[in-house]
Amino acid sequence: MTKRLDEISEKHFRKKYAQLGEREKKVAHHLAERIHISRNIGQDISEEMTFGQRLADKVAGFGGSWTFISIFAVVLVIWILINSFILISYHMKSFDPYPYILLNLFLSMLAAIQAPIILMSQNRQAYKDRLSAEHDYEVNLKAEIEIMALHEKIDLLRDKQWSELISIQQEQLKLLSQLLEDLKKNQ
Repeated sequence: MTKRLDEISEKHFRKKYAQLGEREKKVAHHLAERIHISRNIGQDISEEMTFGQRLADKVAGFGGSWTFISIFAVVLVIWILINSFILISYHMKSFDPYPYILLNLFLSMLAAIQAPIILMSQNRQAYKDRLSAEHDYEVNLKAEIEIMALHEKIDLLRDKQWSELISIQQEQLKLLSQLLEDLKKNQ
């Protein structure tokens, strides 16, 4: 197996196997064993995620949706209406009078909690993207090497066909010259 890996690395990478990078070694192994390299990165990562990571992704997904924005806008409008118009109309003391300091406190707490969760989710997405890009590189590298190997095989077949055609043509020329000689003798 080591000899085969050395041959593949020399032929396709023009380096010794020991000099190859981690990804190139992986591709060389897949080439030597003639197995596919593609896999579902998203599924692999999803299976490894902890409960907290899945929850952070769901919170970030909801926090960046139109549903969240709509609900948030409705809550703000209701808060302002209750404190400004309804409680004042009935001569009741509002629990958060204008400039809505309690509302600002709640909004600040929401932002303070939501921001790190969104950052965790973005970091995880960047990690997924990085793994996906590395995997794409491996798949593309293997595909490129396989295509080059196919080109070599086609070139060999074409060269073999040309030699066969030339030998057939030479045989035909011999037969034609023999026919000409026979014609000359018969005349």
